[in-house]
Amino acid sequence: MEHSSIRLGLAIVASPLEVGADKASILLEELQAILNKTHLELYPYHQPVNSPKDAINAGKMFYDKRVYAICVISASWFEDYLVLDMLEECDVPIIVRGLPGMETGSLCGTQQLGFMLRQLCKPHIVIYDELNSELALKQVMEYSSASMVRYRLRRSRIGYLGHRVEGMTETTVHELALKKIFGSRVVSIDTSVFLENVSSLIPDAEKWIEIKNQVGKVISKDEDCLKSMNVYATLKSIIEEKMLDAVAIGCYPHLMGKVCLSASLLGEEGIPIACEGDVNGALGMMILSWLTSEPVHNTDLLNPIPEDNAIVFSHCGSGGFSLAKSKNEITLAPVRLMDRGLCCLFTAKPGDVTLLNIVPTIDSYKIAVLEGVALETDMVFPGNPLKVQFKSDYRNILSWIIDEGLGHHWMAVYGLHKDKIADLASMVGCEMICSA
Repeated sequence: MEHSSIRLGLAIVASPLEVGADKASILLEELQAILNKTHLELYPYHQPVNSPKDAINAGKMFYDKRVYAICVISASWFEDYLVLDMLEECDVPIIVRGLPGMETGSLCGTQQLGFMLRQLCKPHIVIYDELNSELALKQVMEYSSASMVRYRLRRSRIGYLGHRVEGMTETTVHELALKKIFGSRVVSIDTSVFLENVSSLIPDAEKWIEIKNQVGKVISKDEDCLKSMNVYATLKSIIEEKMLDAVAIGCYPHLMGKVCLSASLLGEEGIPIACEGDVNGALGMMILSWLTSEPVHNTDLLNPIPEDNAIVFSHCGSGGFSLAKSKNEITLAPVRLMDRGLCCLFTAKPGDVTLLNIVPTIDSYKIAVLEGVALETDMVFPGNPLKVQFKSDYRNILSWIIDEGLGHHWMAVYGLHKDKIADLASMVGCEMICSA
């Protein structure tokens, strides 16, 4: 899965009379040179913004480039309306860079702009540091990444095949709140038509051999393997036709073992598949997949391991192959409980992990985040066991989950991404909570 480019606009503001205004163009070039070393796709407005006309022209240029966020450097004190006029043309999150300087008034300008942005509920952060600060660069990168996810979420479509599992009310999608807060739209997929299309296909034997050669062992029957390839081909066709970014499949119990391989393969292709009809879980998987350009573990929180201060997370076996500790360990076998079909069994690779849980509230959504370290584990559960060790006592983690009223589905990705998720939650106006 390739990294998505992050389109960032660059502008520098100043008031001509102020100390430091004459260095504006140089400062813009210096910041551009720093950011050119990153994977950001930069769109600088190549002259200082010090009039309403400049602000409007800059905003129009940023809109035409469809930037995800704008980084505005304050070379000196400046009038707050310069950035506000820019936002009227391109209403995206703003990164305000204030620079040290006793006489420039840069900090004063950023404070007055921060007041206006807060009052107007415009997503923004204000960074006050040296231009070449590593910490400031990290903040810019994280906020830009979150802005990219916000932009994509506003245009996203989540397919919904089947139904949520009876009794799993937490997985119920709140479509109005989903659209209002995140922007995602739910697209229904007719189960009967889907299954008819699956049964009408001729299995792609060559593709199956290609997949078979990527794993260590195949236990499932040949017939079930080829049926799984038909499901994959049909699902991929629907995703392309309906322009879907993720799919939630009501797999339990009737589609268990039939859609698992598709979830593994499509996750590697950047299309997350959530189990048990959990649209909210699909939303979480999209967020993590877009932040990292990697497939996402789709799990249940299962059982603590007290001696390691860890908790095991897993589902039946639908993880992307790259999540495995070793591809030679991957076994394609019948799914648990039903003893049929094909699912992808492996233990998860070790490393830092971020776990995300998204649940609906009466009129909104809540995002919960955990960070920990995935340890090596045995096949303690027939699926994709992910054994996560936490800094806090695991009992505190469990108590926090109960106290906050969170669900049992946790989406996990490698790396520590809490700050990016916090930026995103702030941008879209969604409550976010983290365990200590």
